[in-house]
Amino acid sequence: MEWYYQGKPIEFGEGELDPKKIYGFVYVIRNLLNGRKYIGKKFFWSKRTMVRKGKKLKSTIESDWRKYCGSNGPLLEDIKEFGAENFEKEIIHLCASKSECAYLEAKEQFALDAILDANFYNDWIAVKVTRRHLMKFIQKKNVQIPENVVE
Repeated sequence: MEWYYQGKPIEFGEGELDPKKIYGFVYVIRNLLNGRKYIGKKFFWSKRTMVRKGKKLKSTIESDWRKYCGSNGPLLEDIKEFGAENFEKEIIHLCASKSECAYLEAKEQFALDAILDANFYNDWIAVKVTRRHLMKFIQKKNVQIPENVVE
């Protein structure tokens, strides 16, 4: 089961899919047998701290995003029961920051009533996002915020 973005298997390269410019993504996984869906987020990179010779070294490594199939128990059970070939994974938003991922994931979940609709595997929504963390996203969307509101 591979990830698709805009109808094609995702491939890193220059431009929009430059791994240096994107932090993670918001996705939907669809059960092709019964139509149930799951909306989630995943980060391309993770930070690791190692200790070598008594010094802490920080490094950034690629996450397990290529093989990732969500964190929802019932979804993972269905993938195991029905087989990965009966599911499709689609990236719906590429995100420049952790906060942007959190915001867009929650926005999609609320817009589609994901926790109220039995056609979704989602059973909880947790998000903590501040406007300050989304300033690049706000600028990209060209949203005007009054000066007295910006921190």
